[in-house]
Amino acid sequence: MTEIAPSLPRFSHYINGSDVPPSSGEYFETQNPYSGLTWAEVARGNAADVEQAVQAAHAAFESPQWAGLSATQRGALLYRLADLVQRDAASLAEVEMRDNGKLAAEVTSQVRYVADYFRYYAGLADKVESHVIPTDKKGVTCFTRYEAKGVVAIITPWNSPLNLTTWKLAPALAAGCTAVIKPSEFTSPSALLFARLFKEAGFPDGVVNVVAGYGSEVGEPLVGHPLVAHVGFTGGEAAGRRIYEAAARGLKTVTLELGGKSPNIVFDDADMDQAVKGVVSGIFAAAGQTCIAGSRLLVQRSIHDAFVARLVDFVKDAKLGDPTQPDTRIGPIATKPQFDKILSYIDIARDEGAVCVCGGKARSNLGAGWFVEPTIFTHVRNDMRIAQEEVFGPVLCVIPFEDEQEAIRIGNDVLYGLAAGVWTKSLHRAMLMSEKLRAGTVWVNNYRATSVTTPFGGYKRSGVGRESGAEAIKEYLQTKSVWISTDLDVPNPFVRR
Repeated sequence: MTEIAPSLPRFSHYINGSDVPPSSGEYFETQNPYSGLTWAEVARGNAADVEQAVQAAHAAFESPQWAGLSATQRGALLYRLADLVQRDAASLAEVEMRDNGKLAAEVTSQVRYVADYFRYYAGLADKVESHVIPTDKKGVTCFTRYEAKGVVAIITPWNSPLNLTTWKLAPALAAGCTAVIKPSEFTSPSALLFARLFKEAGFPDGVVNVVAGYGSEVGEPLVGHPLVAHVGFTGGEAAGRRIYEAAARGLKTVTLELGGKSPNIVFDDADMDQAVKGVVSGIFAAAGQTCIAGSRLLVQRSIHDAFVARLVDFVKDAKLGDPTQPDTRIGPIATKPQFDKILSYIDIARDEGAVCVCGGKARSNLGAGWFVEPTIFTHVRNDMRIAQEEVFGPVLCVIPFEDEQEAIRIGNDVLYGLAAGVWTKSLHRAMLMSEKLRAGTVWVNNYRATSVTTPFGGYKRSGVGRESGAEAIKEYLQTKSVWISTDLDVPNPFVRR
């Protein structure tokens, strides 16, 4: 390991209400993607650290300090936490931005919205209603109970660390679960700082724990731990498949939000100026490092050339640079491996015969950071790798189509189904496309909007389960049926009722 100056910040695990050094004594470096420089060191966890955290979470789940709380009391703690997140939003956002390079305006907005997530589930905590069920058996009353599953493993990516952690953690806590969080090794500090707020909010020790480290050293033993009941994961398809397989061995439930190769479809009757902005938002916001990126632009053939010209004109002067500056439009790529991957896909696209009409290279005049120009390819066929595989960067492929049916066929002709966009003034087209596109979210005349109130998740290889909205809390609950007899005479015990 590279020698690190002792003055750099050091982040330990957060277990059972305290900062806990790694059992191995090892720490790893985390870099600022704008400068390319190491700015902190983070605890390198292992199976022993996972064991300590899971045991703490399990003990908290069964303790009267947590299990004895009513749903309303859990909600009160979540409200208190939301206020603390609101108070510390600027400092949490600054750490997250330093770690992943996302624009200051977006990170700050996301962290502030984290508080809204906790408020939403604080209010929902005591509104999960059981039901009395009419049955065909006389003398018996049947009702349901919803009970927390237990310890939840939460594994999150580097692109929106606190936001995507909250999508899982807020409903899990509202349901009465406890949690062990494994943040991305590229963006762990914000989660470790965030976890400290739970103690200040009054949560019992052990309800929320964070173990930093690598997937093979922390993620695998966490998913496989026998006391973990549910796994919530956001990340790539390959990692999601491994987690799904490991969880299946323990018959654990999962929520998986995986990759996307989303079509953003522009018809010839669309408002061109608005559609251009929607396409840019879909692929170049956050430097394309979002699962919902509209990385396949489908344009009706009659307007293809004119629309592409407008699009190129709009993005060619977008400022790349320091994410802290308000006039920066595109920040750095969050990690060096991702930077290299994006450049390799640009080479693949050229080799396949796609034509680069904008960008197409790394930007080397912005210091030591990892910058890729906003890149647009035309002459793309939907069977090309650039159109089928998730790049997760500012790379857009443009595919022409003739009519609604061809747009539907091309839009659905991919292994993923996370999101889709449609740009049209026709209500008929809007309804047809929203029905026929195989995606968990379809935006019409907008793109990249999400809300705490609205279910989010994917079709096909884009995932399993739903996050956000009232549906999400059910991912962390299990249903129990209770039968109560009011009959004084027990019927024939040798005959099933």
